[in-house]
Amino acid sequence: MKFFIDTADVGEIKKALALGLCDGVTTNPSLVAKTGRGFEDVLKEIVQLVPGPISAEVTATDYEGMLREGRHYAKFGEQVVIKVPLIVEGLRAVKTLTDEGTKVNVTLCFSPVQALLAAKAGATYISPFVGRLDDISQDGMAMVGDIVQIYRNYGFKTQVLVASVRHPVHVLEAAKLGADVATIPYSVIEQLAKHPLTDAGLKKFLADWEKVPKASK
Repeated sequence: MKFFIDTADVGEIKKALALGLCDGVTTNPSLVAKTGRGFEDVLKEIVQLVPGPISAEVTATDYEGMLREGRHYAKFGEQVVIKVPLIVEGLRAVKTLTDEGTKVNVTLCFSPVQALLAAKAGATYISPFVGRLDDISQDGMAMVGDIVQIYRNYGFKTQVLVASVRHPVHVLEAAKLGADVATIPYSVIEQLAKHPLTDAGLKKFLADWEKVPKASK
């Protein structure tokens, strides 16, 4: 499973790259707003850092506007993937951009049938939002399982990119279900590496090492 970093923070991206845990990046308007920087400046810097897919989200909600923004952002680098909302106008834009050779990530997916539509439109990635479904007492990971099954049933090439990841269990379940990608906040990546028994074991090893006689000079 590939790990994308869900951030517009260049510092976090650099840390993830140093760990070898950044196969790509996903951004959105909310993440960019947190940086206090202009989106195009952020996108240009990320393109220079990350060789893998970088999702750049359009803010237009009409077909022509999405095409205009998508075509513009696609010029920033060959690894740029245009992120389009899962609405009817968005599906039209997916079809056109895909036909033009541009990769598209369809975002804000909350049901398996929405994912089916995105795949039929030619999406490169579908982004089911598991955390937001969990927030309203629905099972986000069950949706992912249904999408994976549907795509396998019909041989769709669209990759399942699990989004709105809130904690390590989401990553675990995504991997067990066979999702292609999980896009993860850097804070969750750090949590994945932690276990209390690892910390306790390391503490004991180091304490025992202090008791070992040191070689005389």
